[in-house]
Amino acid sequence: MQLFPDILARRAADDPDRIAYIFLDDNGAEHTTTTYRELHEQATAVAGLLRARCEPGERALLVFPQCVEFITAYFGCLYANIIAVPVNPPRRGKVQDATRAIVADCAPTAVLTIGGLLEPLRSVLEPLCTARQWLAVDELATADASFTPSVADPDSVAFLQYTSGSTAAPKGVMVTHRNLVANEEMIRHSFGHDRESTVVGWAPFFHDQGLIGNVLQPVYVGATCIQMSPSTFIRRPLRWLEAISRYRAHTSGGPNFAFDACVARAAAAGELPDLDLSSWKVAFNGAEPIRAETLDRFAKTFAPLGFSDRSVFPCYGLAEATLLVSASGKGRGPRLLDADIDALADRRYVAAAVDRGRTLVGSGSVLPGEDLRIVDPDTGNLCPPDRAGEIWVAGDHVAQGYWGLPAATAETFHAADPARTYLRTGDLGVVVDGELYVVGRLKDMIIIRGRNYYPHDIEHTVQQAHPALRPGSGAAFAVPGRDGEKLVVVQEIKRDADADADDITGAIRAAVLGEHELAVADVVLAAPDTVRKTSSGKIMRAAARKRYLE
Repeated sequence: MQLFPDILARRAADDPDRIAYIFLDDNGAEHTTTTYRELHEQATAVAGLLRARCEPGERALLVFPQCVEFITAYFGCLYANIIAVPVNPPRRGKVQDATRAIVADCAPTAVLTIGGLLEPLRSVLEPLCTARQWLAVDELATADASFTPSVADPDSVAFLQYTSGSTAAPKGVMVTHRNLVANEEMIRHSFGHDRESTVVGWAPFFHDQGLIGNVLQPVYVGATCIQMSPSTFIRRPLRWLEAISRYRAHTSGGPNFAFDACVARAAAAGELPDLDLSSWKVAFNGAEPIRAETLDRFAKTFAPLGFSDRSVFPCYGLAEATLLVSASGKGRGPRLLDADIDALADRRYVAAAVDRGRTLVGSGSVLPGEDLRIVDPDTGNLCPPDRAGEIWVAGDHVAQGYWGLPAATAETFHAADPARTYLRTGDLGVVVDGELYVVGRLKDMIIIRGRNYYPHDIEHTVQQAHPALRPGSGAAFAVPGRDGEKLVVVQEIKRDADADADDITGAIRAAVLGEHELAVADVVLAAPDTVRKTSSGKIMRAAARKRYLE
């Protein structure tokens, strides 16, 4: 089995001048280009210093903006058998609560960053941190030519991928070298990748989609990746499509909101940019609930630029399975299913009657090398074909567990079965004709008067209720009431909203009652950017609920 240290070293030896990464600035201009040889040499410089100052298995915190130095630091950790811990860098001198929790949990020995951030980082992180070594990787001397990477045990921990904390505090997923190559092979197979499959990415590197999909997959297949910063995408979504067109990208994608953002920006501009999207064969959509109307709007909006609806590529995954669990298949396009709302509330699939349906988007099929089951979360028994249940997954891509949390590891990663153990994903799904449809999140489920409601369905209804409401920026959850659980909706309004608050809340209550036959006990209208989200754009409903109750 070839692990990533071997893979990168071989790329550097066999194809040294091939470009591994191109980084673009906010205007789309190239500012950094790195070959496989340069990547290997810079990674060995980092590894040499880590090997001299740290013990194998110790943790190194990776605190970087979106830059090539993150990648060299990450591979340097792999080369030296140091466990990498990517984190979100501080913003405007403030350390995020999630980063504070990660630092306390993993107890790093070293902090790796760039020279311009080293002293500011020390000033804010040193009081929280046990690290003895603070290293600026862009200021290191060239590595000794005789340096050889350490031989890694396939089942040793390669890095800690901290979960985004949409339903709980971040937990460090222990991803092994074996997990990495197993999942990268699943990605290569389902996405149809080879060395000519150029990738464009903008997801942050501390997020599993950015790291596993956009940083490591290109190295795995020997391709080139064009990298943008997340902030560039947020400010100028069409820069993403410009890069895809310019570099003739085969693969690029992001969460559902990314596709909505492009459509909204194109509509605001009043005309389409002069682009050619015909090379884009895999437009993957994952990391949050996938909306059928989003896929349709995006495909129709950008069809005049050569984009094909058959390139739409819904997929599903989670950090506990390294990244990918199911995928659509290259060139197949999405599969949709109209399911009866009342039946779904009882975790059953029944084809919808007129006006009583919810359109589910398929997340693809089970991939080679894994076993996926739909299980009743209360009994642990397999669900019949027409029943929704918890998605359980087994395979070499399933991580070892949570760092320092044996009880949580046993509960999540060691679901019992006569033949093997499974990962309990916490997600609810149903398999119809071989296609996985994810219908909700078990921990986010709203239960009122014995009936189940999926919060993202309610949120979707809310956000369509009035034009003053911001799409993708609200949370629905249940709180204790005098006569049982009651529904609360927290919803952001647009910055330029000019509407009466009573009109907005009345529209929300009427829409939820009409669509879900459910009364909203309380509506909170929130300012823009106050409903917290994870790095991948998921609504942090547990955080919203906690803040509301406080």
